[in-house]
Amino acid sequence: MKQKITVLGSTGSIGTNTLDVVARHRDHYEVFALSAATQVDLMLRQCAEFKPRYAVMASAPHARLLAEQLRSNGLATEVLQSPDALEQIASHPEADAVMAAIVGAAGLAPCLAAARAGKRLLLANKEALVVGGALFMDTVKCHGATLLPIDSEHSAIFQCLPEDRTSWPDRVDSLLLTASGGPFRLRDPSTLSGITPEQACAHPNFSMGRKISVDSATMMNKALEVIEARWLFDMAPDKIKVVIHPQQIVHSMVQFKDASVLAQLGTPDMRVPIACGLAWPRRIASGAAPLDFAKLSALTFEEADAVRFPGLHLSWQALHASEGTTAVLNASNEVAVAAFLERRLAFDRIHAVNLRTLETLLPPTLGSLEDLLALDAQAREIAQTVARQWQL
Repeated sequence: MKQKITVLGSTGSIGTNTLDVVARHRDHYEVFALSAATQVDLMLRQCAEFKPRYAVMASAPHARLLAEQLRSNGLATEVLQSPDALEQIASHPEADAVMAAIVGAAGLAPCLAAARAGKRLLLANKEALVVGGALFMDTVKCHGATLLPIDSEHSAIFQCLPEDRTSWPDRVDSLLLTASGGPFRLRDPSTLSGITPEQACAHPNFSMGRKISVDSATMMNKALEVIEARWLFDMAPDKIKVVIHPQQIVHSMVQFKDASVLAQLGTPDMRVPIACGLAWPRRIASGAAPLDFAKLSALTFEEADAVRFPGLHLSWQALHASEGTTAVLNASNEVAVAAFLERRLAFDRIHAVNLRTLETLLPPTLGSLEDLLALDAQAREIAQTVARQWQL
């Protein structure tokens, strides 16, 4: 039988790549539901091609416009508009797997809904773990969900680790996440204040959304990945390391206690980890070009520069602080990046906003999703106030 897939965030880079892989294997997969934020035209084209049963848009006006266009094109996809529509399609009994590709803390609630429903959850939304942490992993375990990482780095580690998790403490020494270093890896740190959104979004290897591209440029994306790895693999923060690898051929590595290292290599194409997650433990064609080792340039590795990328080191600080601190960091960063993209904040002030917000807000005791969402809102309010102080 075909596996029915729900894609949360279908119009983003992960979502469109997921649909590309699904389209190559229509005998094994079909699209059950799609969700998007504002791109009605692209969602309409996706509905026409994949004919999902349900579609969800982030706002009522976009949902109404999509519903009208679906009707006028004779398409039967039903548009859901309720406040819990994302949770509905993530937990629907007929959905076999959920690709969680919504960017930001907004993806936490549907990810939890999918976990509570025991779904095969393909996690590209790192904020679910950065914000949800223990709550999210406890939900996955309690309800028997299958969690498969889609970030290329975490997919690489997943593929390199022994299948028997109980053996990890005796065998694994550390996890090594690789990072491209972004477009400013070699730039003089004293010149970073003049960076434009267009420059920050010009990733050297991947075509990604604007927010993720800025996070890659500041290395905050890697900070969030350190936090994600801590929860995904139940690894002590000090056992997670980051190394700059500009070519991004080695996607990440696992170092074992005998000093041997296993690495996963591949073309820098997100369809590779997506195909891995969709089919695991099988392997299917992703559409990516295979590596040609005869044409590869040298593979180089560098230490992550704390002066050029101070945000990276906030990950370990936040993990060693009280529970909820990583949620504060994530919320503040979303606010600061949005201000930068709107040209209200200088590039080098993104870290300053994050640091000031962390210093200002001490998280309360957390016990539920509602507690986390309240903390997220409070952190955003503080970050907005801080960002206004440095507004351009």
